[in-house]
Amino acid sequence: MFLKFLRLEIKSFFRGTSVGINLAMKILRFLGILYFMGCLVGGAVIAFFYVKEELHLDPLKIVSRFLLIGWAIDLVIKYLWQEMPTQNIKPFLTLNIPKKTLINYMLIKTFLSAFSWLNSLFFITFSIIALFNGYGFLEIFAWFMGISALFYLNNFLNIFFNDKETVAIAVAAAFGVVGVLGYYQIIPVLSYSEMVFYSFYEKPYIAMFPVILFVGIWWICFRYVHKEFYLDQGLEVKKTVGRTENIAFLNKYGVLGTFINNDIKMLRRNKVTKGILLGSFMFVFYGLLMFTSVTYKTSAMMMFMGLFVTGGFQFLFGQRVPAFDSSYYPLMMTLNVPYKEYLKAKWWLMNIVTVLSMIVALFYAYIGWEVYITFFAAGLYNIGVNSQFTLWSGAFNKTQIDLNSKEKRMGQKNSFNLKALLLLIPKMLLPMAVFAVTKNFFGMTGGVLSIAILGAIGFLLREKIFDIIVKHYKREKYSTLDAFKNKG
Repeated sequence: MFLKFLRLEIKSFFRGTSVGINLAMKILRFLGILYFMGCLVGGAVIAFFYVKEELHLDPLKIVSRFLLIGWAIDLVIKYLWQEMPTQNIKPFLTLNIPKKTLINYMLIKTFLSAFSWLNSLFFITFSIIALFNGYGFLEIFAWFMGISALFYLNNFLNIFFNDKETVAIAVAAAFGVVGVLGYYQIIPVLSYSEMVFYSFYEKPYIAMFPVILFVGIWWICFRYVHKEFYLDQGLEVKKTVGRTENIAFLNKYGVLGTFINNDIKMLRRNKVTKGILLGSFMFVFYGLLMFTSVTYKTSAMMMFMGLFVTGGFQFLFGQRVPAFDSSYYPLMMTLNVPYKEYLKAKWWLMNIVTVLSMIVALFYAYIGWEVYITFFAAGLYNIGVNSQFTLWSGAFNKTQIDLNSKEKRMGQKNSFNLKALLLLIPKMLLPMAVFAVTKNFFGMTGGVLSIAILGAIGFLLREKIFDIIVKHYKREKYSTLDAFKNKG
């Protein structure tokens, strides 16, 4: 039965109207997976021999020391990106197929995701190297099985957390507290991690506990899904009591204010758009992750980080402008909607959030004023130039977005389009090149002024640029309508 389900999904993939886009995305995803496979296999080799030959320590102990961090990161990644494959199962609920078969297929399918099995390449490679370097087979096998059971356990925890954002936030806060306590050595978190995971090797019978836990959580998860697995219950769109929200002061701006008001309501009410806001807030801290590398302290890469730190909302929201309205876009196109005002409302909303991001990013001044000034210049460029190019790229995005779906907040897919990719040149490469060159010849002042001037030029020419953008939206209007109407 499982093979029949897989064959049906393959047929569905090749019979869809967007097979070209899907195939292109699959190829890009496959190349990305190959890259990470190489990184993980190479990382296992480096981790073993560097620790053993350079540091003269036990590689198994050192890896076990950091596995708790790896386990937490794996859970967070799966929560943000890995989806529950319910949509493909819905049509089978009306057929004479045992429900337990459908649920088990759905649970097993989560293990086929690259997010599930990629980390196993590191552990498999590391275990094989350990076997050829004097470690016992039974002990290494027990260590591998115990760790794999705990990491695959995250698939089920992800299902439990999927609809319980309060619990997920509480767990994230707990991770943060434990991380802070470990960082300041108030609690020896890494020592506890080493003690627990290395015990799978020292005492192989202990590895049975995570395996038993894995089986038990599978059964609990099966019961949990089975209870909710009905077309009219667990898989339906959850309905809440309707309420009227209105931001009164926006009404004085006429049609523009009405559109902005509607977008703010959409951002506040829907799960997908709430995820966009969360992702935008996370982008503000993107620079903190990259300052550990000397490479990213170059002028061009500093500008690259600044564009993301201040423009996260633009990139996540702006390029999906028509897609967010896909459920009622055909109706909207039959009305006398002023297209330019519709796009301007999105533009103003993106720039307001960009300004807020620039203010929040002020804490980067603690690292250095040069860093914040660079980010400030990037924010000006985002306001004057990138906001318009991002709206422009949205004209080529014809991927439907169900605002009430359970898709992951970071997992919304985009349509693959060469025109949208070409627009990355003025959005990313141009400011990086201009800032690096002018800073090299005229110093920081020259670099910031050059980017600020580009932003000012874009802002002053916004009406002319908007006319061009509106023409492209109208040119793509009917193909966009066809894509949004077609549910295949």
